[in-house]
Amino acid sequence: MTEGLNGTVMVIDDDAAVREAVHSLLRSVGFDAEMYGSLAEFTARGGLPDAPCCLVLDVRLPGVSGLDFQADLKRRGVSVPIIFITGHGDIPMSVQAMKSGAIEFLAKPFRDQDLLDAINCGLELDRKRREEERAKGELQNRFSALSGREQQVMGQVVSGLMNRQIAANLGIAEITVKVHRGQVMRKMGAGSVVELARMADRLDVH
Repeated sequence: MTEGLNGTVMVIDDDAAVREAVHSLLRSVGFDAEMYGSLAEFTARGGLPDAPCCLVLDVRLPGVSGLDFQADLKRRGVSVPIIFITGHGDIPMSVQAMKSGAIEFLAKPFRDQDLLDAINCGLELDRKRREEERAKGELQNRFSALSGREQQVMGQVVSGLMNRQIAANLGIAEITVKVHRGQVMRKMGAGSVVELARMADRLDVH
């Protein structure tokens, strides 16, 4: 399936009239809208799109409830912003959904703009998550390209140790530490020790 430039919105609702109305609304503002009448239909999709996306999910669905499906996604480590819609919602249900990370909980009939606002929020969150994962992946690749000794030196540099202290700890010459340190800065693309330390924090390197 082709993902829209503005993001992909996947709607799961067993009410055909709701799906048709939401589909028309989303297409009118440029979203790639995918409609599913059940969780089984959605599961058959074979995974999430490789693009910013969010899920508009009816709370009450045949079989597994929307809340149970949200919990299942969380257990499996699947990150996707969820907007719940329901004609039978109550306060405890909405609290449970929001505590579990839902973006919004909208009671039917809802205002078009409220749904669009929630979708825009969800897509922006997913864009940021994807960018963060991409950037962290690049950092991890750079770190993996370091030799074992360079990784050791990096860990001690970001701990605030001086070259002579690192040399003593690793049992190598101070000049060798300087060479490794230079290689680390170059390979990691760090302009300063402070920047290197920020990279180490993101990678949980100490």
